[in-house]
Amino acid sequence: MASETIFSIYTDVDIVLARQKGRELASELGFALTDSTLIATAISELARNIVLYAKQGEIVIKNSLVGDRVCIVVVARDKGPGIADIPQAMQDGFSTSGGLGLGLPGVKRLVDEFHLVSDANSGTTITIKKWKR
Repeated sequence: MASETIFSIYTDVDIVLARQKGRELASELGFALTDSTLIATAISELARNIVLYAKQGEIVIKNSLVGDRVCIVVVARDKGPGIADIPQAMQDGFSTSGGLGLGLPGVKRLVDEFHLVSDANSGTTITIKKWKR
């Protein structure tokens, strides 16, 4: 049942492909349409951050089974400059790109689990999970 797809993220086209795969996997696993949309939106936000801030990275999309519960796990990984101030980056309305600042706090609200590790020397890794209801 487990499947894993890795997308190299460089451009907007890569963002779209990763987003589509997340939606397809959610549909295949029987996620509700609304949850499939939330997963796709979260992937899009994470991939867009890679393009904006790190220029390149990867999105890993996989499913997981814990007991009898199914979830989709998304790992966004880059070797960019890291996030200088994580608490500030997690505040609604904060943006270093001039955007609306909905990115990371918005992603956290869309999913069930959110874990962020960032370092100036090794980049940023964000792991999210959305459980099937």
